[in-house]
Amino acid sequence: MTAAVAFVGPMGAGKSSIGKKTSRRLDTPFTDTDRVLVSRHGPVADLFAAHGEEGFRELERVVVAEALAGEGVVSLGGGAVLHPGTRDLLRGVPVVLLTVTPEAVESRLRGGSRPLLAVEGMTAWRRIAAERDPLYRAVADLTLDTSHRPVSGVVDDVVAWVRERTPTA
Repeated sequence: MTAAVAFVGPMGAGKSSIGKKTSRRLDTPFTDTDRVLVSRHGPVADLFAAHGEEGFRELERVVVAEALAGEGVVSLGGGAVLHPGTRDLLRGVPVVLLTVTPEAVESRLRGGSRPLLAVEGMTAWRRIAAERDPLYRAVADLTLDTSHRPVSGVVDDVVAWVRERTPTA
């Protein structure tokens, strides 16, 4: 079995938490590509500084390719879809886009250390989310909003959808 499902979406939409809970329910491994990238190469901010965004996205693409070649549930970083190679990799995989409103995400991101939000905060989040939205939608097979729903409800929907697609899951 290859990846049961991949999660994409903006920062703070819940890709990691929902992905982890989905993997438990499906009894399959979970990979957070951001965590793998950081464990291999160091903090995201340092990678951006050392390699620029283009170099960072290539490192990220390699991690995503490895994760999608394995089994289980894969959570991608918010900007992973910016790399055309990553979008190509997602073509053969069931992809869930998790969306969230700016109002709902603001409290989730407060006090965080996300480099892309360091200067402009929610203004940057809105701009980044709007720029990436067409790319998310282009790769997504299912879109779920996480703004005002309990995580368990979103997980239930994803698990049901995955099981419909793969009756043996």
